[in-house]
Amino acid sequence: MSLPPDRAPRLADLPEVLPLFPLTGFLLLPGNWMPLNVFEPRYRHMVEDLLAEEEDGGGAYLGMIQPVVPRSDNHVDPLTVDPDDPTLYTVGCAGRIEKCEPQDDGRFHVLLRGVCRFRVAEELSPRHGYRRVRPDYSDFHADLGETAALLDPDPLLAALRDFALRQRLEIDFSRLELLPGPALVNGLSVALPFSPGEKQALLEADDLGQRHELLLSLMGMGLTPGAGDESTAAPVVH
Repeated sequence: MSLPPDRAPRLADLPEVLPLFPLTGFLLLPGNWMPLNVFEPRYRHMVEDLLAEEEDGGGAYLGMIQPVVPRSDNHVDPLTVDPDDPTLYTVGCAGRIEKCEPQDDGRFHVLLRGVCRFRVAEELSPRHGYRRVRPDYSDFHADLGETAALLDPDPLLAALRDFALRQRLEIDFSRLELLPGPALVNGLSVALPFSPGEKQALLEADDLGQRHELLLSLMGMGLTPGAGDESTAAPVVH
């Protein structure tokens, strides 16, 4: 089902309590879209709770955030000291569920749209097994207007052509050339196979201009060894 369309969100519209979706290597930024295949019970409960809140007039928002210690497959390792509650970065991005398709086996196919980054102000007690925080959006109010910002995409496209040639990446430039600057910066920050730490740095950049400069720098340096092994397919939540 598709959720009802919204006007552009304001800072005051964003939830005061945000459920978390910890995933390694997958970045959500303002204006970006992320498909999720949700089938672990606690995250199925989370989606169900969010959809119920949407029906009650609330917003179906969740927070994408990375564990500090990367988990290559995002499985919980029962031998770790803290398998269900890994230490998380303090900055993530809130996304709104724009489309949700329940599956016959209980899974959900979810389409998430990035709205605004947040800083974790306080972690709250879990609900139905999933973690929740009180987010602080105050450092990132400019995110709400980021997609309308003016940014020349030409330097980024030139750097990307050189990066793709050196890394032997196949990229459809005919499609990228149609994108406005902000969409290109945020889209490449998500899609290019940088390491989880580099992706976190892109997420935490002060603003779009700084993210643009960092992205140019990362492409100039090439890939961290092993970073290209990460999948850029839709995240699977166990």
